[in-house]
Amino acid sequence: MAITFDKALGIHQQAIQVRADRAEVLANNIANADTPNYQSRDLDFKAILNGESKNVMRASTTNTKHVSTVIHPDFAADLMYRVPTQPAVDGNTVDVQEEMAEFGQNSLSYQASFEFLNRKFKGLKHAIKGSS
Repeated sequence: MAITFDKALGIHQQAIQVRADRAEVLANNIANADTPNYQSRDLDFKAILNGESKNVMRASTTNTKHVSTVIHPDFAADLMYRVPTQPAVDGNTVDVQEEMAEFGQNSLSYQASFEFLNRKFKGLKHAIKGSS
């Protein structure tokens, strides 16, 4: 029975890319906290990984080992707007504390997926080389 990278690595390889994209969006929100009329945005992580989002496009594959879904590089137009808990008078909807909390949680999730992949690769390397 052959083991493919998709089966061995699970969803974590795609999760890392989505988490990196989300970190950019959250950092952009924080950077624009004082910009009048700036609307806080976010990605729907679960919808993207489930393939339910418009942010995901299907790529044609020439080999069965190619990844079939990628995040569209121009996804900015499809980002969701965050519902503000208390919008500012100038129309800005960024809540810096909320954005920082989301950024921290996203970073922890990114690190967890990265660590999981790192351990998987170490295990695969050990399986290929055998015990020495």
